[in-house]
Amino acid sequence: MMRKTLATLLVATSLGVGTIPIPFGPAVAFTVFDPSNFAQNILQAARALEQINNQIQSLQNEATMLQNMAKNLQRLDYSSLGQITGALQRIDGLMIQAEGIAFEVSATDTAFREQFPEQYDAAVTTDRFVADARTRWRNSMSAYHQTMRIQAQVVENVQADGATLSELVTASQGAVGSLQAQQATNQLLALSTKQQLQIQNLMAAQYRSEALDQARKAQAEEAARAATARFLGSGQAYTPR
Repeated sequence: MMRKTLATLLVATSLGVGTIPIPFGPAVAFTVFDPSNFAQNILQAARALEQINNQIQSLQNEATMLQNMAKNLQRLDYSSLGQITGALQRIDGLMIQAEGIAFEVSATDTAFREQFPEQYDAAVTTDRFVADARTRWRNSMSAYHQTMRIQAQVVENVQADGATLSELVTASQGAVGSLQAQQATNQLLALSTKQQLQIQNLMAAQYRSEALDQARKAQAEEAARAATARFLGSGQAYTPR
């Protein structure tokens, strides 16, 4: 009888929820395990967990993106603008100190006509020849002196550029975002531009001094010719009356 009752219980368990009569007692209700329903519940729970994980990953990605944006928008703490503009201002200060013939078109034309006339009037005295020659010589020497001062200033600026370049490279290598890297790159380009401008100013000063010296020599030849011509006069012998 006991074996028959156990067999009946197993059959009922595999089939679902039901009631099994117990001999000599009331019917008893049993909760039966359903493998198919359990598997379906597990699958749904796994899908829900996967969705939650995807949402968490998405939030983490957004947080990382915001952090990267903050880094990319972070400004560079170092600026070399003051050193660059200061060096150029020192060069400009030397350029405007040009004496005799300045670096201005209108002033150059006026001074050149005064110091280097195309021809001398017959009434020009010897003292005037000497004074003009001394003025041209003094202006040539001043131009060479100015060129040497600009050369010295450029050398000082280049020495200072070594420290500026080192700081800019360090700032560029330590950049945490694209904005800092771009700002460091812009400052490196500005430093290179400043050096090119220095070279242009130096070349202008050098060419000016050479041009003044060549013009002085050419004018000296013309003055000597005019003085000789005036000394010789018309070339006719003196005839007493």
